[in-house]
Amino acid sequence: MYKIYVKVGGHILIEYKGKSYVCPLDLGFEIIRGKWKAVLLCHLSYGPKRFLELQKITCGVSQKVLSESLKQLEVDEIITKHIYAEIPPRVEYSLTEKGRELVPALKIIEEWSKNHFYDILNK
Repeated sequence: MYKIYVKVGGHILIEYKGKSYVCPLDLGFEIIRGKWKAVLLCHLSYGPKRFLELQKITCGVSQKVLSESLKQLEVDEIITKHIYAEIPPRVEYSLTEKGRELVPALKIIEEWSKNHFYDILNK
């Protein structure tokens, strides 16, 4: 559950899961904050992936960190986890509609990074 307050001067304060955010952008970045979440979302934008696929794509993220990142994205309804009734069970992760809505914004940041890659590294 969340609460929105308007502070003196018209500034917005959002409370969500026990934390305060100064604006909707701040809250949005909280959802994708961390080294791996945005990377996972970009890779899931190409279609569903299994856990080991995602671990290989991320070049060595630990199982614990990957599991935590996926769980947080699932709790925030950015991705969905589908468990197939097979032996052994097959598990796939995919973007929800909410997650697919994030992809264009992430692609813009990715394009910006490509355009300024050398400038950033040469400082």
